[in-house]
This record gives sequence, C-alpha cells and structure tokens, in this order.
Amino acid sequence: MSFLKRATEIFEGKINKLLNVAEDPNESLDLSYEKMLAGLQETRRHLADVVTQQKMLEQQIATARAQVARHEDDARMALAANREDLARAALTDKQAEVTKLASLTQAHDSIAAQVEKLTRYEQTFQDRIEQFRTQKEVIKSQYGSAQAQVKVNESLTGLGSKLGGVGETIRRAEDKTAQMEARAQAVDTLASSGALDDGDGRTRSERELDKLRNTDAVETELARLKEQTKK
Repeated sequence: MSFLKRATEIFEGKINKLLNVAEDPNESLDLSYEKMLAGLQETRRHLADVVTQQKMLEQQIATARAQVARHEDDARMALAANREDLARAALTDKQAEVTKLASLTQAHDSIAAQVEKLTRYEQTFQDRIEQFRTQKEVIKSQYGSAQAQVKVNESLTGLGSKLGGVGETIRRAEDKTAQMEARAQAVDTLASSGALDDGDGRTRSERELDKLRNTDAVETELARLKEQTKK
C-alpha cells in the first residue's frame, strides 16, 4: 500500500468520524426522505410526459385509421363511377396512410411499454418510500428515547456529587428528633406524677380534692338547672 493511499484512508476515516459526531440522525433521515420524495416527483413528471406522448400517438393513429377508411370508400365510389384512375389514386393514398399507421402503431407500442415500466417503477418507488417513512419514524422514536435515557443517566450520575452531604444531614436530624421526643415523654411523665411544680403551692392530694369538689359543684349546678327547666 502506497504512502499516499494510506494517508488518504486515514484522512477519510477522520472525516467520517467527525461527520458521525456532528450528524443528527433525525435530520439525516428527514433529508433522505425529502430526497426520495423529490425522486418520486421527478419519476411522476417523466411518466406524465410519456403518457402525453402516448395519447398524442393514439390520436394520430385514430386519424390515420379514419383516413384509410376514407380512401377506401373513395376508391369504391370511383370504381362505381367507372373512374379507375381515381380509384387507383385513392388506393395509393390509402397505402400511404397504411404505412403511416404501421409506423405510428409501432411507436405507440414502444411508448406503451415505457408507460407500463414507469408505472411499475413509480408504484415500487412509492411503496419503498412509505416503508422508509415508517422505519424513519420508528428510528427517530427510538433515538429520542435513547437520548432521553442518556440525559436521565447523566443527571443521576451528577446527582451523587450534589447530594454528598444529604445523608449525614438527615441522620443528624433524625437523632435530634429522637432526643426531643424522649425529652417530651420524660417531661410528660414528671408532670403526671406531680414531680414538676406548677407554681400554685398545692400538693398533689389537694389538687385532686379540688378537682373532685369542682366536679361535684358542676353536677349539682346541672341538676338544679334541669329541675328549673321542668317547672
């Protein structure tokens, strides 16, 4: 392998690598699809031109056939009038039209074959474009999903460094919460046992007795109000 050929291959490899990095698959697929549509439109224009030529030949064939029939009728009429010279002239014109008709028919058969071929090609082209369109949308969807997954993974990868101290913060908060709950329970227990002085100077027994007296007073007052209501 020559040095120049090797250098060329290396250069082309680097160019292809750069293109692969810069290339957006969605844009490439859409561009290919647009090129295929443009090719289909060109095929249809060519098909329309050939069909136009075919129709023109059909009109010319119809005219030539009419001329053949007319010249034959003229020859018959001339013979009926005993004008063999006119009949011969009419048949000569007929033969010219027959020759022309044969040439037109041959050209028409050739054009018809092209029309049939282009019609099949146009249908095949259209089917392939439709298949490509479906495949294009599937690939674009898969690429979008993969791209989104990459972004999510990249975000999660960076999340670890951002949340480095969060676990320790949560642990300290849980410890403080447990300490505060334990303290609250202890205070509640002391308050219930009367160990904590609330500042009113009464003993626990005195407070319980006062509570009973208040309850009796409330019940007595309630009974009195019920009795008055009955009257």
